[in-house]
Amino acid sequence: MTQRAVVLLSGGLDSATCLALAQSQGYECYVLSFDYGQRSATELNAARALASAMAVKEHRVLRLHLEDFGGSALTDNTLEVPEYSVEGEIPVTYVPARNTVFLSLALGWAEVLDADAIFIGVNAVDYSGYPDCRPEFIRAFEAMAALATRQGVEGRPIRIETPLLYLTKAEIIQAGLSLGVDYAQTLSCYQADEQGRACGRCDSCRLRAKGFADAGVADPTRYQSSVN
Repeated sequence: MTQRAVVLLSGGLDSATCLALAQSQGYECYVLSFDYGQRSATELNAARALASAMAVKEHRVLRLHLEDFGGSALTDNTLEVPEYSVEGEIPVTYVPARNTVFLSLALGWAEVLDADAIFIGVNAVDYSGYPDCRPEFIRAFEAMAALATRQGVEGRPIRIETPLLYLTKAEIIQAGLSLGVDYAQTLSCYQADEQGRACGRCDSCRLRAKGFADAGVADPTRYQSSVN
């Protein structure tokens, strides 16, 4: 029987690669994106384009109102998006409990679908210090899911798959290119403009640009005209 997976897709480079890897492993992919009040809503346009181009089984976009809580430069426009991260500090772009909320909703859909796995593109190498991207968090959530779901109680726990966890950004890009991912359709910027053009200055843009440089391939990102 074909295995099913729920794949979290933000529209960024990592999640697009994660989707491609899930498909390459033979999973029938049900894709979930979130409109959570993020500063750059144009990333959802990228998610929709990717889901269509990659011919997923189904794509849903859920509306959450995390901006009601704020606490992050991505959900509170009164906070500035930093251009550099400080080593050892959790940056202001961290959205409180975001991956916990996202995985919980993905878990609910996975149970309805009788899915075997949830794929999430978290990374513990080229990341910005977010606590919910660490392997310890993933293991803890997977253990909780096994206790909290019918499938888990019946001995068929839903796996949390993190194929990018220990890859560098360059390795992620190389893996995606080998699977035909069109990175020109992805958007990683924290503060892209209404046309979906990246700022080229935020931490996410810098990590992405460095990844393409390290991979030795041209960066297909569309940047705002003010970026040299």
